[in-house]
Amino acid sequence: MHLPAHEFVKPATLAEGLSLLQSAAGEIKPVAGGTDVIYNMRGRLFQPDVLLSVRELPELQGVRSAAGGRMRLGAGSRLTDLERSPELAAYPMLVRALRSVASRHVRNMATLGGNLCLDTRCWYTNQTAEWRQAKGPCLKNGVNVCHAIQSSEVCVALNASDIAPALIAHGARVTLACADGERELLLADFYTDDGVAHTLRRADELMVAVTLPPPPADAVFVKETARKGNDFSYGVIAAAGEVAGELVTGLTLVMGSLTTRPVSLVEPVRLIATQGLTDTAIAAAAAATREELGALTNLYTPAAYKSTLARALVTEALQRLRGAAA
Repeated sequence: MHLPAHEFVKPATLAEGLSLLQSAAGEIKPVAGGTDVIYNMRGRLFQPDVLLSVRELPELQGVRSAAGGRMRLGAGSRLTDLERSPELAAYPMLVRALRSVASRHVRNMATLGGNLCLDTRCWYTNQTAEWRQAKGPCLKNGVNVCHAIQSSEVCVALNASDIAPALIAHGARVTLACADGERELLLADFYTDDGVAHTLRRADELMVAVTLPPPPADAVFVKETARKGNDFSYGVIAAAGEVAGELVTGLTLVMGSLTTRPVSLVEPVRLIATQGLTDTAIAAAAAATREELGALTNLYTPAAYKSTLARALVTEALQRLRGAAA
């Protein structure tokens, strides 16, 4: 399907791009690799007036060391370049998450910022335009109707970023820039519970960088999908902490692709922190997972399967974490 009519602009510098975002008369959408944006435009999921290409902005490229042992990743860096970066060798869990995204040819184009800002997905919305026309509009189209959960007052389309849970587990922060300056916030706080306005990025802002603290002692990443290299995940989990035998400190467990935002689990972490990585505690942590996730929407798989999957992911991540330190 042909792309809808639009204007394409390619600023030479970040400052020029931010100025264009601030002064745009119609809807303007940033695009880097275009692996998600262009596909969704062909499906008429959105039709911006202007595409702003940020793919080659030098200010958004590369990996470099920062103060305090931190690492700064340019949001415009290609996933292939990041997974091969020597500077990220100390973050094997993150590298695993990067390599889990789609296929090599997609990662050769897709960027870090693009993956973190992926549009949310829904079994109803992510269909053909003819499907949506026959079914009728929904919350994403400005109508107070949700076809996934009919009683929902907010859009429950799912966050689809595989990389976000890994970065959140690492304690990553994101830098957003506009023509008037920059602001920084935890990546965990960047996402919202609304599948339409699903991030805190304003229309006049670009994500320019992700900053990582020093890596944790132990970390694992698990992804479940139908076909490796082809499909969006059914569910992912990232776990990080410092393990000594069955004792673990600083544990984080972050689940993605099951809800509108990546979820940092609280009760499962508390159980492991107090009881250790025993079989009994791991089973209890898995059982406690479902309640924290809330309503699980039906995205190509039944909600009951998602509930089972969530418990299985927590179990596998904790068992791998225990094994990694053995």
